[in-house]
Amino acid sequence: MKGCTERIYNGLIKENPTFVLMLGMCPTMAVTSSAVNALGMGLTTTVVLVMSNFVISAMRKMIPDKVRIPSYIVIVATLVTIVQLLLKAYIPSLDSALGIYIPLIVVNCIILGRAESYASKNPPLLSAFDGLGMGLGFTLGLTSIGIFRELLGSGTLFGTIQVIPEDFTISLFVMAPGAFFVLAFLIAAQNAYRNHKAAKAAAAGEVPAYSTAANGGELACGGNCASCFGAVCAENRGKLTESAGKAAVNSVKTADQPAKQTAAANSAELKGGTKA
Repeated sequence: MKGCTERIYNGLIKENPTFVLMLGMCPTMAVTSSAVNALGMGLTTTVVLVMSNFVISAMRKMIPDKVRIPSYIVIVATLVTIVQLLLKAYIPSLDSALGIYIPLIVVNCIILGRAESYASKNPPLLSAFDGLGMGLGFTLGLTSIGIFRELLGSGTLFGTIQVIPEDFTISLFVMAPGAFFVLAFLIAAQNAYRNHKAAKAAAAGEVPAYSTAANGGELACGGNCASCFGAVCAENRGKLTESAGKAAVNSVKTADQPAKQTAAANSAELKGGTKA
């Protein structure tokens, strides 16, 4: 059970598909104009993720390596078709609102990415929980964006509660640019919290601190980039690794230099002796 809860935590927080990995941006931008649509899209994707991860993991030893991606697409397409037919039968309003974005779940990079990176290498139960964690993380991201966009753009929550009078709403937020603004603000808030938390841990001596000055001013933050997550921190970890590699190479060169000088001197003496 520890592994299962770890997979859920990983999808919700550590590797959230929307705010950390930045995957599935097409439905994130398109269907989050209202919280209901965002929640429906997230839950639909979650169902497909759980089932596809479970089936692909159970069949991982039967699928030939050379055709694994086409096989994954066939499995995911079958599951998406089943889910879409169920939505048409029982929740036609949601099916109509989401439209073409339900069939596009087949090529969602979150689903194919988890199938390739996790489900094809791990047992079915853990893979199902990995899909559940990633799906819930995706649902959390979409619903958060949908709540902010609907609240600021229409003044309502889930289409029922009027929170802000219509005269004070900003229609830009229910349009396409509003999705980018809200996503940017939410990611910025998350990164600010992570950086503050990492800097606080570094100040307490729990983790080593990496400052911009210590790495030639190349790092984008002053926190502990070795253990935090996100695109910026991943880039920073790469820079730190590159710097460590260069330092190791320089130290090897420095250590080899006296030996090379000694060898050169011995060779010169040998040549001098031969001439004599």
